[in-house]
Amino acid sequence: QVQLVESGGGLVQAGGSLRLSCAASRSIFSGNMPGWYRQAPGKERELVAQITNGGITNYADSVKGRFTISRDNVKKTVYLQMNSLKPEDTGVYYCNVRIGANVFWGQGTQVTVSS
Repeated sequence: QVQLVESGGGLVQAGGSLRLSCAASRSIFSGNMPGWYRQAPGKERELVAQITNGGITNYADSVKGRFTISRDNVKKTVYLQMNSLKPEDTGVYYCNVRIGANVFWGQGTQVTVSS
């Protein structure tokens, strides 16, 4: 069984920063492509960022230049540094990783950006 635990969410004013962390219960990020998703109230869950084992990143257009995803395979942790936050970044942020046919999700961490 794999567990992903997100942390670092909270309430921040527009223009502020937060750093999210996703810790895995075992070394599942190595060799795979973990990612961050978010879900705003009344909207579908959407991809925010992904990172390959080689460090290649992919971002949603809405966060390019503001968010940075990174990984530490030794610490079994994936990070999402979020700068210049906007009210539209508000939502529950989830960590995700696919291993073969299985997809694992964390419980999510709430991010609220006030205007």
